[in-house]
Order: sequence, then structure tokens, then C-alpha cells
Amino acid sequence: TATAHLINSFHTPQGAKLAKKQARVLGKFFSFSFLWSFFQWFFTGGENCGFSNFPTFGLKAYQYKFYFDFSATYVGVGMICPYIIYISVLLGGILSWGIMWPLIETKKGDWFPADVESSSMHGLQAYKVFIAVAIILGDGLYNFCKVLSRTLSGLFVQLLGSTSRTSFTVQEEDPHASPQTPKESYDDQRRTRFFLKDQIPTWFAVGGYIIISATSTAILPHMFHQLRWYYILVIYICAPVLAFCNAYGAGLTDWSLASTYGKLAIFTIGAWAGSEHGGMLPGLAACGVMMNIVSTASDLTQDFKTGYLTLSSPKSMFVSQVIGTAMGCVVSPCVFLLFYKAFDDPDIPNSEYPSPFATVYRSMAKLGVEGVASLPRECLVLFYAFFGVAILVNIVKDSLPSKFGRFVPLPMAMAIPFFLGPYFAIDMCVGSLILFVWESVDAAKAEAFGTAV
Repeated sequence: TATAHLINSFHTPQGAKLAKKQARVLGKFFSFSFLWSFFQWFFTGGENCGFSNFPTFGLKAYQYKFYFDFSATYVGVGMICPYIIYISVLLGGILSWGIMWPLIETKKGDWFPADVESSSMHGLQAYKVFIAVAIILGDGLYNFCKVLSRTLSGLFVQLLGSTSRTSFTVQEEDPHASPQTPKESYDDQRRTRFFLKDQIPTWFAVGGYIIISATSTAILPHMFHQLRWYYILVIYICAPVLAFCNAYGAGLTDWSLASTYGKLAIFTIGAWAGSEHGGMLPGLAACGVMMNIVSTASDLTQDFKTGYLTLSSPKSMFVSQVIGTAMGCVVSPCVFLLFYKAFDDPDIPNSEYPSPFATVYRSMAKLGVEGVASLPRECLVLFYAFFGVAILVNIVKDSLPSKFGRFVPLPMAMAIPFFLGPYFAIDMCVGSLILFVWESVDAAKAEAFGTAV
């Protein structure tokens, strides 16, 4: 809805004038950010060197990832995100890297072997990953149940509404009846008529889904040999129901739970495959398939809502989506290969591009296949405790009135620095501080140009 209003505003004299100013500001700060990154490059002499590794708060704090890394990207993110996001991330970083990891390190030789590497899943790394997983799963499960309940209640209301509209049609024949029904505005009637005039045929949608599912079922087992064809077939049979729930839930709450459905696929397919058949890889591949299907459903719903509000043709929007997807099939592998060839250590902890969620998802697959026996001592207890805390925090947040509930931190945001570290939260705090000062000085300009900056 916000995107549609923004697009519509461009087609007014005031909106076009503001858009030109925003474009100028965008160009100015794009240039500044580019030149700043270029300047930093001159002072990077190797690993752990340069502005991005400056021990701002001292060497001991730097050891636990408390430092400002002069990243324009995260400063910009801090200006876009709501305050509660970066506060939650910072709280998570203080709780984990400021309190918990130093305490657990004192248990070396007792809870886990003293001679294991810091990146080993039999040492401190296991606590970092699985406590983050516990919070993510707890938060995801709570929101899944909440959105699912709202989806079902919304469907129930829709069904009741259609029943009452049917009975109203029957009552209209009675000249003495005077039912009170809300009338659609002229704009809404025109949008609905325009949108339904150019629909995508149902046979095309169903046929396309069958062709894509058959293609995936045939090709994916050749790419991942442990992935059996019937795993993919089961996912494609179950996915439409889950995709509908995700799309409807995203419409009600603006929250896509694609990652939660992906985790469901990890545990289900991973446990089905079992450790003797290499269950981790089928679980992760199944997660990718499931997430693509359910996230596409919610994304398309949002795009078609934007199209509805801007009087765009659904067919032309769908063609645009196909073109964009085809471009992605070429661009995405090229970008991946660029990173893969240009950097020696992508996806490795403490590297420039550590890909933290890759480790998190792999650990979920390991948990689903191998069980909890391989975890170090007390790791499972902490896993259960933080899983429960994540659910409890959400319950408290939703139970309080909105004026108090908005101050309760978000568990999902708190979980991210548990594994990655709090350094990017400090950058976000700097960005939000800049925006806060700007809003205090000139609120109108901050609202108009903050996102562009």
C-alpha cells in the first residue's frame, strides 16, 4: 500500500517536485558513500586491518566485537530501521558477547574440551549458534501460530461475509427491506473493475505450477544426489496450502514467515532422510525449495496489491515478474561466482563475508538429523531456556498496551548478534542518532529525505 501511494504521488506536481529533490540527495550521498569506501581501501593492509577493524572502545572490547567499523551501509540501515530494531540488536549483542560468552569461556575444560578451535561446533561455537537458533525458532513458532490464527479468523470472517451478502441478495427482492451495507467508493469500484478485466487465466496458473513442480522433481535430484524425487514431490503437493497461509498472513500482518516454513521443511525432510542417507543436505535443499514457493506467494500478493492501487494490469505485472525472474537466473549466479572467485574465505567465521545464517541453518539441519547427543554440556538446557524466553517475550509484548508494548525488544533481532557480534549494531545506533538529531532540528526534511540519505 505504501509503495502504491508513493508511485501515485509521483504523478502529482508536488510529488514529482519532491521526487527530483530526493533523487538529487540520493546522488549526493551515494557519491559520498562511494568515496568514503574508496578512501578506507587505501588504509587496509590485510586481515584485521584498517578502519573496519579499528578498536574504538579498546582492545578487550574489540576482542568481543564491540567496535565501530565505519561501515556506511550499516549506518544507512540504522537510519531506515525503526528504533526498536537496533535497540534489540544492541541488547542481544550486550547479552551475548558482553555477558554470556565471557562466562561460558570460563567453563572451558568442564562443559567442553579446552583444546578445540573457536570455530568448532564442539566448543563455544555450538553455544553461539544453538542459542541463536533457539531464539529464532521460538520467535518464529510464536509468530507462525499468531499469524495462522489471524489467517483462520480472517477466513472465517470472509466466509461469514459472503454468506451475509448472499442472504442480502435474496432479501433485496422484498421492497420493504432496508438493509444497511457499506458501499464501495467510485475509486475502489474502478480499481476492482480494471483489475478483474485483465485476469491471468486459472488454467495457466495451475498448468504453470504443475510444469514447474515436474521440472524441479526431475532436475533437483541430479543436482543433489541425496535428495530423492519423492521428497520434492511431497513439498510441491503440500506447498500450495502453506503458500496460501503465508500470503494471506502477510496481507493481514505484513509479516512473511517464509523462513519458518523453510525450517519446517528442514526438520521434516531431514528426519525423513535420516543421517545414514546424508539427511542434512536433503533438509537444506528442501528448505530452499519451500522458502522459494511460500515467499513468492506473499511477494506476488504484495505486488498485485500495488498493481491494484495503481490501476496496473495484472497480466503486464506478471510479464514483468517473468522478465525479472529470467534476469535473476543470469545475474544471481554471476554475482555468486564473483564473490566466490574474488574472496578466498566466504562463509568462514570471522571472514569479511561470514554468512552467519548459513551456519545457523546448517546447525538446524544437524539438529533435525542427528539429534541433540552431539551438543556440548548444558547447551541443550540453554537452548530450551532461550526458546521459552523468546516465546515469553512475545507474549508479554502482545499482552501489554501498544504504548508500552512497543518498548519490548524483538527476539528475532536480538538473536542475530548472538552469532555475528554487536559491531554492526553500533553502526546502526550511529545512523539512528544522526536521524534523531536531524528530526529534532528539521522534522519535515528528515521525513522527506531520510530514506534517500
